Amino acid sequence: MSILSGKKIVLGVSGGIAAYKAAELIRLFKKADCEVNVIMTDAAKEFIQPLTFQSLSGNTVYDKMFDQDMELHIGHISLARWADLIVIAPATANIIGKLANGIADDLLSTVCMAFKGNIAIAPAMNEAMWESKAVQKNIAELKSWGWYIPGPAEGDQACGETGWGRMIEPSEIISHVERIFSPQIFTGANIMVTAGPTREIIDPARFISNESSGKMGYAIAEAACKWGAKTILVSGPTALPEPIGVNVIKITSAEEMYKAVMKNIKNIDIFISAAAVADYKPEKFSVQKIKRNSEVFELKLVKTPDILGSVAFLKKPPFIVGFSAETENLLKNASKKLTDKKIDMIAANLVGGGKGFGSEQNELVVIFKDGKSKKLSLKNKTLLAYELLSCISQQYKSFRN
Repeated sequence: MSILSGKKIVLGVSGGIAAYKAAELIRLFKKADCEVNVIMTDAAKEFIQPLTFQSLSGNTVYDKMFDQDMELHIGHISLARWADLIVIAPATANIIGKLANGIADDLLSTVCMAFKGNIAIAPAMNEAMWESKAVQKNIAELKSWGWYIPGPAEGDQACGETGWGRMIEPSEIISHVERIFSPQIFTGANIMVTAGPTREIIDPARFISNESSGKMGYAIAEAACKWGAKTILVSGPTALPEPIGVNVIKITSAEEMYKAVMKNIKNIDIFISAAAVADYKPEKFSVQKIKRNSEVFELKLVKTPDILGSVAFLKKPPFIVGFSAETENLLKNASKKLTDKKIDMIAANLVGGGKGFGSEQNELVVIFKDGKSKKLSLKNKTLLAYELLSCISQQYKSFRN
């Protein structure tokens, strides 16, 4: 179930070319089981027809300040009382200026004025307009009120120019909205997550690695951020998009991951080692591609740095969560790793045969320092990440006290 399930969203659409993206945003809200009411400005209707939004939302589109039928059924005050959140996407310079200066001369600005909850606006305008002193002053004012301002993005614009001012993609807006509704149980905490595989180079054309996709670690980092943590993600090579709001440090080898972790570990409160780090690397790196000249090729391997053990050995280590990917004797092997590494808890899972690596789903057995364990049943890795973080939160409270 999505964290947005059952939420009531008022989506304000103002007059910019990015208004077409609001259609996809409605689809994503509905997919997350939200109820959506759309308010369009007059300018927005120059870019897209209300019927589009009515069909997607399943509700009447509101566009008039004074409408007898509307006033009989919902009214601008009732709309403000109905909503859990107002999202304006796209938010033009005009609507931003109205809202920042208390002007309520249309339905959208009036509903915002009467609303007592959170408001998120996704700016969309030409680069020159975005950089203008007036817009920046208005944005600063809205931020000072606690409004959420996701974006804008940098890129090609409808006017033919390139720069800051593009509305961020609907999927990114959804991610920001999820953060608004997420319980901020990690507020004030600094969390570091490692994710993905590492690559140990043999020659310019070959390396040793594993099948880790990084999906579990990325899901944990994104969930931790949404739950209020200042989050660092140290990631090996993956094909995954960077989680919004997370400080991502990209590395390739186990040695690079070790250095990145140790460089940034000082103020970390919780360290979650979800990466599938190579245990060994080639002793020597061949500058040239190794040719196929013999029937047998011997490759001497040496140990890579022990990242988990090094963090645990710190004078004042953070709360440490390890991962244990096993093919057999899950509880026995994971428990031994927990004890040997002297860490606080470990999440163990079976890999191979379609399980674990690369899969959209996973299941975990969480083992605690006192020997107790808890099974987290098979589910989507995003949902599993939240369940794991709930376990971590409970244990971290005891650790901190």
